[in-house]
Amino acid sequence: MRRGFVALTALVAVAAVGCGTETGGDLVVEGASPPPSPYSGPLHIPGRDWDEEKDDRSELIDTGAAARALECDGEIYAAGGGEPWSEGDGGETPEEGLKAYFEIEQPDSPREGYRVERQESDRVLFSYDVEGRTKVAVIVAKDQKNRPGWGPETSASCDPAEFPASYTDSQGYEVWTDRNGKRVPITVISSNAGPSHCDWQQAHFLELGEGKDRRLYARDPDGVLGDDMLEAPYRGDVTVPAGAEDTGYRLRDWQLWLTDDKETAYVRTSDGVEAWPQVKKGMGCA
Repeated sequence: MRRGFVALTALVAVAAVGCGTETGGDLVVEGASPPPSPYSGPLHIPGRDWDEEKDDRSELIDTGAAARALECDGEIYAAGGGEPWSEGDGGETPEEGLKAYFEIEQPDSPREGYRVERQESDRVLFSYDVEGRTKVAVIVAKDQKNRPGWGPETSASCDPAEFPASYTDSQGYEVWTDRNGKRVPITVISSNAGPSHCDWQQAHFLELGEGKDRRLYARDPDGVLGDDMLEAPYRGDVTVPAGAEDTGYRLRDWQLWLTDDKETAYVRTSDGVEAWPQVKKGMGCA
């Protein structure tokens, strides 16, 4: 979790993602054509854990071989090694090992359309590609220490914004674009409706920035969050202040404007301008 937004950010993330909903396609595509630039490095690299508190995603490249196989446009979104499992949790084939990955790890990544990119006697690299570039890499291994059968050894994925819109839309991600229409990583900007288990469906959250500069704003026209959660009241009809600049970020008819202090997110819509205040740090629901 990112420092300062632990409680609420976790709840917002749960509301945004549909937990890998199946779409009916095949997990592994048989006879898929080889990638234009197949990964040629080792399938096993001793990795180290990523320090989430540092929030430095450039270090994810050192978490194992799967991270080296990615072809992200931006920074790696998630990477790491799997946990031990018991007899019967692993698979009898590499394909069953990939299925075990989804059952054990429950990742936020597509669950269809993978292909075998590299294969060795005791390890197989499965890749999920978008326009010929690997966006998810899973290396399954056979009979490793505390991991009987075939199952995930290391895995890695690019930012969800690099997945097809058909997938992110089905999972509830709200992927913003820049002024040129390019999809922006959700680690830079993301938004979603509030979680239903908190009765916050009428609110909307906007997360912006990276690392220590990350901020969380809220739209709360019905007052479901309460004054104790917000740094200032939500205002549904305002004028963009002098000196505010258009960030270029767009979502449907929303345009995000910010002043230098970034204390308030000004969201221009087809109906006017709204002022979204920041959420107080550490706030959440029971």
